[in-house]
Amino acid sequence: MAAYRIEQDTLLHGLPRFSLGSGEPLIVLRGFGVNHANPKGMERPLELKIVRPLAERLRVHAVTRAPGMRPGTTMAEIAAQHAEALMAEFGEPVNVLGLSSGGSVALQLAADHPHTVRKLVVAGAGHRLTDLTRQVQRRYTEVAATGRRSLHLLAPLMTGSRLGRLALTPGLWLMDPLMRATDPADPLAFARAEDSFSIGDRLADITAPALLINGEKDLAYTPEIFRETAEGIPDCRHIVYPGASHMGSFTHPRFAADVADFVLS
Repeated sequence: MAAYRIEQDTLLHGLPRFSLGSGEPLIVLRGFGVNHANPKGMERPLELKIVRPLAERLRVHAVTRAPGMRPGTTMAEIAAQHAEALMAEFGEPVNVLGLSSGGSVALQLAADHPHTVRKLVVAGAGHRLTDLTRQVQRRYTEVAATGRRSLHLLAPLMTGSRLGRLALTPGLWLMDPLMRATDPADPLAFARAEDSFSIGDRLADITAPALLINGEKDLAYTPEIFRETAEGIPDCRHIVYPGASHMGSFTHPRFAADVADFVLS
């Protein structure tokens, strides 16, 4: 078992990160979040549930987008900032795991800056967003930017049934004050950048060996988008976890082993 050394509130050349575990580096690009910062409060144990199993065999650096994101920032600009930070820190290609929206960043990074990525893992993400995911993220961030409760607006990406949404929405509404953005402009700027994200015609530019992982019941993307993404990357394996949801794929019993086996092979 790795000795967990958590480095709180550190920066990877401007990008908030914390690190744990030991061994081969793995950069974990966080999914969509309300703050461009290391997670605190109830958000931290949720993230540790994902990254701690990875840290048993790898030195994990969990990274998010830089705070103070300028309105109108593009995914290409976000990827360029990550490429610069990674090369300044490591000086050589590194292993990258992108979770959900972090997978969008990872795909853009691998296509635009192939010299920065040794091996690429994309989990719960594809070459473009669905209309549903785009609409939900846009509505959530726009309402949050006004200071109103908005967490419940994410329910359509958590359950596909009307009854499920009705059951989930009140709890999310009550949780909202515990998960408010420090600077709502940050998630709004990122959502707008991801809104226009579409890299299907660039997948062939990804030269790193790649692994795509998704849950069979992921509501944020379609099976077709996952399949197109895997088939478009020249050297890509594709794993689908039966019965797993979008977030459930990251905590699947096989997830950490599948990622580590791929990275260390």
